[in-house]
Amino acid sequence: MSKLKSVCVYCGSSNLVDPAYLELATQMGQAIAKRGIRLVYGGGNVGLMGASSRAAHEAGGEVLGIMPHFLTKWEKPNPAFETRMVETMHERKWGLFAESDAFIVLPGGIGTLEEVVETLSWQRLELHRKPVVFVGRTFWQPFVDLIEATIVTKFTPEAFRNSFFCVDTPEEALDGLAAAQSKA
Repeated sequence: MSKLKSVCVYCGSSNLVDPAYLELATQMGQAIAKRGIRLVYGGGNVGLMGASSRAAHEAGGEVLGIMPHFLTKWEKPNPAFETRMVETMHERKWGLFAESDAFIVLPGGIGTLEEVVETLSWQRLELHRKPVVFVGRTFWQPFVDLIEATIVTKFTPEAFRNSFFCVDTPEEALDGLAAAQSKA
């Protein structure tokens, strides 16, 4: 059984969201650090990205940010922990993927969707078997419904239902990832 050592967190970068989402991100960062897992994320110090990474760092966890230079116009990396600067979004996504054993998807917008859809697409193409978990069932239900519609209409195979799972808490996410990784 392999141990979950490093997890990528995809999530939103807006500070304007409901504070409950920021609290969920904080709890996620704390839970990751408590289990001795490295948090890998998109490198920004804003929104859920900032909340989860700061919480992990403050709880004594290891954090790695990966950020394209051009994004510093809107988001600044946190100087308290390592941020690897890259040139493009493609390099960022590949770095997030390569540095992670699994993926946690917290609420977010179009960028979060774009990242996780590519990760799921790579899984569908059998390019990896890394587990993916969405945290916040109510938030993610419309996405799950869309995926289900693609399955029902035969655009996506039925087996794709096993490509990810949804939970409500950070603890459920980490327990589920550990179990899924041990089966992979």
